[in-house]
Amino acid sequence: MGLLFEKPEGTAGKAWPAILISGFVAFGGILFGGILAMPYWARTFSTGHRDSTGQLNVTSSQSSAIVSILSAGTFFGALGAAPMGDIIGRRWGLIASNGVFVLGVILQTVATSIPPFLAGRFFAGLGVGLISALVPLYQSETAPKWIRGFIVGSYQFAITIGLLLASVVNNSSHHRNDSGSYRIPIAVQFAWSIILVGGMLILPETPRYLIKRDNAKAAARSLAKLRRLPEDHDAVRQELAEIQANHQFELTLGKSGYKECFQGNLLKRLVTGCLLQGLQQLTGINFIFYYGTQFFKNSGFSNEFVITLITNCVNVGSTIPGLYAIDKWGRRPVLLAGAIGMAVSQLLVAVIGTTTTGQDAEGNIIVHNAEAQKAAIAFICIYIFFFAASWGPIAWVVTGEIFPLKTRAKSLSMTTATNWLLNWALSFSTPYLVNYGDGNANLQSKIFFIWFGCCFICIGFVYFMIYETKGLTLEEVDELYNEVASARESVKWRPRGGMHSDLSIGEKGSGALTVQLDVEGEDKRGVGEHREVGGGGRDDSRV
Repeated sequence: MGLLFEKPEGTAGKAWPAILISGFVAFGGILFGGILAMPYWARTFSTGHRDSTGQLNVTSSQSSAIVSILSAGTFFGALGAAPMGDIIGRRWGLIASNGVFVLGVILQTVATSIPPFLAGRFFAGLGVGLISALVPLYQSETAPKWIRGFIVGSYQFAITIGLLLASVVNNSSHHRNDSGSYRIPIAVQFAWSIILVGGMLILPETPRYLIKRDNAKAAARSLAKLRRLPEDHDAVRQELAEIQANHQFELTLGKSGYKECFQGNLLKRLVTGCLLQGLQQLTGINFIFYYGTQFFKNSGFSNEFVITLITNCVNVGSTIPGLYAIDKWGRRPVLLAGAIGMAVSQLLVAVIGTTTTGQDAEGNIIVHNAEAQKAAIAFICIYIFFFAASWGPIAWVVTGEIFPLKTRAKSLSMTTATNWLLNWALSFSTPYLVNYGDGNANLQSKIFFIWFGCCFICIGFVYFMIYETKGLTLEEVDELYNEVASARESVKWRPRGGMHSDLSIGEKGSGALTVQLDVEGEDKRGVGEHREVGGGGRDDSRV
């Protein structure tokens, strides 16, 4: 892992501030968890329904509503992240999002019936949706290019830690015969939110957002703080010059509204991002983490919470080699290997589960081969390894880096919303697909055949749609998409060398920024050999 943090030769500044800051922002991912399988919670919130064992419980429709309303909230939250991130900034957007999340946590903590609990889940989801789009946006705009994959991928690592912590807290409190069994796991989320807000109050705004707002002086201060270099250092001046020049070029191409996200190669990027996030959900990962305890229980495991604890540990541990591989091997090979590994694992789980279990007249699971069931759990863990080391973190990395600055917040919010839309659809439909009884499909282990099919589709998607962006600045990624038509050819592409930048920052408070670019050779984007950009959004280009 030491090699990962070793800067490329000739790279100025320090990487640890950006790593530390972005890692801290990734703390937003810890705001995940669940409490559905707790006996006391089930009895408290039951409206009179009794399950096949005769115990008071919520119905399939109530379970679907409770799980899926969080995802519905996150969908609308993700869409709202774009205007919030563009208007009040990435940093203050994250702070405001935490306020929405805390409101949801309060409502869930005080609830003793389903309606207020549903309201709390919705607002918590709204906050998580906002955070889930703003965190990768903040990370991608502050990270050094050579370690951006690790930094943005750390958001998924934080999500896995959040799920693990939720599992640990659930396991320690679910036997309590009082409201603490569910209120403690919910209230713990206050702590994570307070820590995140406290950190955001002292962290800098992203330099790219400040350039977008024509505040070059603040952008220089922010970038200097991130790289731990003087504001007038050549590396700071050159990086800011590239950001500014690219942004001003984008402005010459026209407006930057939602309509523009669906035009030209921006549409191609948006489709890539939405499919990537959608397929991430369709691999079946959230079936395991939303309904895993119930599935293991149905499969004959008496201590289903311990099994879920194990799968969460695998999830956390497997994300670490994935974070290393993202920048070491690249996005395409890691996603491809992950898709193949997930497809094989899901197919084996489906075959083993279908051939070694049955049901009695009441729908209770009968295990015909206990050893085979243990093998199925092992393959579920292998599937989690492949997911956590590839599709888990890289989906956030790729969507955070493939869009240009002028539409980045809008496009990223739509890709994140796609993730949550599929999350909602699957969490809503899964109980009906898996459970026994009238109106349910009673698929049980057969549902893994569906996940296998989706994982198989992932293989083709990566091969034909994913561009290799390892080691490129966000501005170079924009060039890549403009110059290379086929994702398969992206591996060979290299940014044109010979660009020398001179950046001078105007008087204090003026916000003026002058960028002078001497470009050797033909510039395919149509930018002339010399460009001066005024701080007021004016582009005095000589083309």
